[in-house]
Amino acid sequence: MPTRDTAWPPGTPCWVDYGAADLEAAKEFYAELLGWAYTGGEAEFGGYLDCRRGGRAAAGMGPQQDPSGPPTWTTYFATEDAAAACARVTSAGGTVLAGPVAIADLGAMAVALDPQGSVFGLWQAGRHIGAEIVNEPGSLVWNEAAVDDPVAAREFYTSVFGFGWEEVDELPGYATFAMDDGRPLGGLGGLTAGSPKGWATCFSVASADAAIAVAERRGATVTYPAEDTSFGRFAVLQDPWGASFCVMSEITGG
Repeated sequence: MPTRDTAWPPGTPCWVDYGAADLEAAKEFYAELLGWAYTGGEAEFGGYLDCRRGGRAAAGMGPQQDPSGPPTWTTYFATEDAAAACARVTSAGGTVLAGPVAIADLGAMAVALDPQGSVFGLWQAGRHIGAEIVNEPGSLVWNEAAVDDPVAAREFYTSVFGFGWEEVDELPGYATFAMDDGRPLGGLGGLTAGSPKGWATCFSVASADAAIAVAERRGATVTYPAEDTSFGRFAVLQDPWGASFCVMSEITGG
């Protein structure tokens, strides 16, 4: 079980959270789909919850901050200095929407917009490192962005985080990003039918097809049907409130 108790290296997608239009209903939906239990929810933190799998933090969830927009999953990148990262965002042509702001002793966060309109977050770890479990059913397994101009997006994220890129031969226009050790951290490519624009959150599941059946029974919609890829069996869904997310399982478990 891949777990972690120390801060993630800078540039790593280290956390995802969900702004829920109906928090109680969303808790029930994702609890059945991903096996989550919840802790937190104190008023001092705006009702924000940790979504836990196996007793470890897998994601966050709270009331939707902007009721005029759709519910969304947000990807956060680890940084050792949120203020400095925000300065790089602005210098590279992005926009800082919120923060950086300290969240008690848990850490510091900011939310930003890249030049093509994709929202992402920054997390400077304090007592809360971000995800404590990954690459296991019910936890984060991949983050990727679909954008209008992949070349320009790569330039932006390289300026902010220092990413290196590697093309994926079987997916023209798609590349994975990495830091100095070369370990792929996520991907970025052009827009494809059925997949959401911007940063997408992909959760590991034991069986993509079984997860889809649960999600559809609870009112979700499949926007990109399950298919086998070299990375695993993959599908894109919209939850009952319109938030896009992905599920992936090993092909042998699909």
